[in-house]
Amino acid sequence: MTGSGSMEIISRRIQEKHPGTKVYNVNRFESWSSLETMWHQVLEIGQDVANISSHYPEGINLIGYSQGGLVARGIVQTFPNVSVSTFISLSSPQAGQYGAGFLHVVFPGLVKESAYELFYSRVGQHTSVGNYWKDPYHQTLYDEYSVYLPYINNHILSAKSNDFKNNILSLKRLVLIGGPDDQVITPWQSSQFGYYGMNETVIEMREQDIYMSDRIGLRALDESGRLHIVTVPGINHFDWHMNVSIVDDYLLPYLD
Repeated sequence: MTGSGSMEIISRRIQEKHPGTKVYNVNRFESWSSLETMWHQVLEIGQDVANISSHYPEGINLIGYSQGGLVARGIVQTFPNVSVSTFISLSSPQAGQYGAGFLHVVFPGLVKESAYELFYSRVGQHTSVGNYWKDPYHQTLYDEYSVYLPYINNHILSAKSNDFKNNILSLKRLVLIGGPDDQVITPWQSSQFGYYGMNETVIEMREQDIYMSDRIGLRALDESGRLHIVTVPGINHFDWHMNVSIVDDYLLPYLD
């Protein structure tokens, strides 16, 4: 769920190793259209996934890379008629993003310290990046303006909060893959629900409120053996989905 073309290596390798497996590569929001709002992408791609899922009532496996993994989680949490067995998040900013490496790809000249001035505004919330930008120094503004991440994380409660949690709890397994040499997802631990505290010291997932208060079911998944945390050093952000050994060693073992 980056540009679908860049997911072709994963798609082909799964079919090589598991002949007969039907792999759907969703072809939406490529290139600049990936800046469309997160909710818009969740609802549009979610319809595609729901259509696919309807043919496989026993459950599908869902893989999302980078921002696509955060879109995919939104789909899992939002669509009760999508039956997902295994959801694999491949280097996705699940706990948010606060880093320049990512910014400069889409917003050259924007620096992370002042990016909140754009993202925490009505205009800024019309960009996907703004929807999960989480500045540890401006939490109040994040709570006030952000329309996506604090809601799907049940940091801000809504009429959908119970559904968001129950739909995650219906997973057979949740696999969170990331690594310290990513250089784009910042902090890289966001790929595993770790994040910065009040300053830029990283607090791991199991010390985070989202886990300890079990806001979306991470703790329940963990305690029932359904949460898999996978850390792979030496992989740059733009290599995760292009590397056959990543597919063989870290994706295929979770796909049955």
